[in-house]
Amino acid sequence: MSADGQGRSHWFDDEAGPVVRPYAMTGGRTTSAGQHRLDLIAVVLTEPQADDPDADSSLSPEHVDIVGLCRDTPQSVAELAAELDLPVGVVRVLVGDLVAREFVHVTRPVPPAELPDESILRDVINGLRAL
Repeated sequence: MSADGQGRSHWFDDEAGPVVRPYAMTGGRTTSAGQHRLDLIAVVLTEPQADDPDADSSLSPEHVDIVGLCRDTPQSVAELAAELDLPVGVVRVLVGDLVAREFVHVTRPVPPAELPDESILRDVINGLRAL
């Protein structure tokens, strides 16, 4: 085990950053299945029945980190990119991989246009108070 506690110090240089280029993390891919749903505000949640990602040797350390970050608190794609210090495009591909392997799922916040109008909610509250 390395000084970072995760056994990955040979992939990171404190002064230079990651030794592996982002495109290498995705196997040269720039898209993944279902990526059309993965905009910056898409929220990533760990599947409750997901296996331990550390036990799956086919997952990269970044895949494992994403599952770990989303296990405690749902994270947006933008938050994951910032937390992992990776380009958003790389995070989208990695999350797409995890969705396909059923480690995580993605939800989208309700678009503002689909939210009920504030005046309707006030009318409902006022109607309830009148009862």
